[in-house]
Amino acid sequence: MTIQKTPHEEIEELLARIAMGDRKAFSALYDRTSAKLFGICLRVLGDRAEAEEALQEAYVRIWNRADAYRVNGFSPMTWLITLTRNIAVDRRRRRPARPAEALDLADTMPDTGPGPEDITEERSEAQRLHACLRELPDDRAALVRSAYLDGFTYAELSEATGIKLNTVRTWLRRSLIQLRECLAR
Repeated sequence: MTIQKTPHEEIEELLARIAMGDRKAFSALYDRTSAKLFGICLRVLGDRAEAEEALQEAYVRIWNRADAYRVNGFSPMTWLITLTRNIAVDRRRRRPARPAEALDLADTMPDTGPGPEDITEERSEAQRLHACLRELPDDRAALVRSAYLDGFTYAELSEATGIKLNTVRTWLRRSLIQLRECLAR
């Protein structure tokens, strides 16, 4: 009967084998832990290339110091995380200070705007919506635009047009149903 090892026990065993120079154990440890340790480097450094270098440095140190890990009741992942985090923090501290005026926000901020595909899709949807609005009677299309594009309330539309409030509601509801049917085609 095979006894299943816990992840804690597996990593401790891998570290013990690495301390004896076992390359397969090192590869297995890398496969199991690199994603988490890379995430730590990336969080501390904020730069993918620098995080990759820090991760490489961490694994070199793990290879060279695996015998420094002792089974002490603490998680082997805690040891790996601490070692990796310290390397990333040291790298961040060694960075040369850049003056604030040298920072280019375009380099540090992601572009959150829509991409070309999104813009094309939005244009296409807008064209379809405008085509469907043209199928409505002019007064109903104007009500829909005022209510849903310009933000007027039903009461404001009723007052501005002189049409009873319940009639405005009914016309808008029917117009929306007609638009939905048109857009579904």
